[in-house]
Amino acid sequence: MKRALSLFLITLLVLTSVFSQATQETTQKETISFTDSAGRTVEIPAVVEKVAPSGAVATMFLASFAPERMCTVSGRPSSSQMEYLPPELASLPETGQLYGSKATLNLEELLSSGAELVIDLGDYKKGIEEDLDALQSQIGIPVIFIESNLDNMASAFRTLGKILSMEERGEALGAFVDETMAMAKENREKIRDNEVVSVMYTTGTDGLGTNAKGSSQAQVLDIVGAENAIIVEKLSNKGGGNQINLESAMAADPDVIIFTEDSIASTVSTLPGWKEMSAVKNGRYCIVPSSPYNWLGNPPSMNMIVGVWWLGNLLYPEYYSYSMSGKIKEIYSLLWNYDMNEEEAKALLDGAMFKN
Repeated sequence: MKRALSLFLITLLVLTSVFSQATQETTQKETISFTDSAGRTVEIPAVVEKVAPSGAVATMFLASFAPERMCTVSGRPSSSQMEYLPPELASLPETGQLYGSKATLNLEELLSSGAELVIDLGDYKKGIEEDLDALQSQIGIPVIFIESNLDNMASAFRTLGKILSMEERGEALGAFVDETMAMAKENREKIRDNEVVSVMYTTGTDGLGTNAKGSSQAQVLDIVGAENAIIVEKLSNKGGGNQINLESAMAADPDVIIFTEDSIASTVSTLPGWKEMSAVKNGRYCIVPSSPYNWLGNPPSMNMIVGVWWLGNLLYPEYYSYSMSGKIKEIYSLLWNYDMNEEEAKALLDGAMFKN
C-alpha cells in the first residue's frame, strides 16, 4: 500500500512538473513586433500554429492560404462551396464576424478555440484601430489587420506568408496577383474609346440591386476597362449594392448586364422593360459564377482575381485572349488546391457566357 502510494506521488510530481514547464513555455512563447495595415504595432507569436479569422473575407483568404492553421471559421461554408474547399473547414467552430450587418462575434467560441492570433482582412474601415485594440484587450489574444483590396492584395498574401512562416506560398499567390493586375493594365490600355463597354452589374432576385460606379463590389469592372453604367449619389458598398428602379436601368441602357444566381436572368428576355434594353435584345447578358465564391465580389476578396480574367475575356476577347476554361483550372488549383477537369470548367462557364 505504501509502495503504491509512493509511486502515485512520484507520478503526480512528474506530471505537475511537466504541466508547469509546458505552461511556462506557453507563457514565455517568443513573440515579434508586427505593424499592421492600420499602423498598430502588435506583439504576435513568432510561430503561429492556430489562427482565427475575424469575418467572411478573412475566412476566404485563410481557407485558401493556410486552411490547416485555421481553428475557427466566421460561418459554415455551404455544401456547394465545400465542393471546392478543404474538407477540414466543415468541422471548425463558427465565431460569427466582427464587422458588417451580421456582426455577431462569439467571444466564448473564439477563446475556447485555442487561437494564437486573430486576423482581420479586407478594406480599411474608419475607427478600425480602436475596434481592434478593444477586441485584443478583451480577449487577451493579438489581433491584427491586413488590408487586402485588389490594389494591395499581392502584398497581403506576402505578409501572410511571413506571419505564418509560409513565404513560398505567399510569394506564389502574390506573384499571381501581380501577373493578373499587370495583364489587366496592359490590356486595358489597348482599348480604344469607341470600344469601351458599359456594364450594369446587378444583384438580387429582381435585378434592381446594382453595384454602382465606385463600389468596392464593382472594382473588377474598372480594372478590366469597362464603364459602370450605373452612377448614384450615395454609394453603397454592401453586397446588395444600391437599389434602383426599372426606369433608371432602362435609361442607363448598358451594353452588357451581369446578373447573379437566383435572379431574373433566365426570364429577362420576356419581361416588360427589360426586354427592350439593348443588352437583353442583343443577348449580351450572363450570370456571374459563384462557386465557391462570387467571382466579382460579395464579399470583395481574392475571388476577384478570378473575376478579372473572366470579365476581361468576356468583354474584350480580342485583347484578353486565352482559354478561359484553361485559366479557370489553373486558378482553382492555385487558390484552392482543387484539381478541376475540363468538363467542370466548362460547366462553371456555361451560364457565364453571352446568350448570342
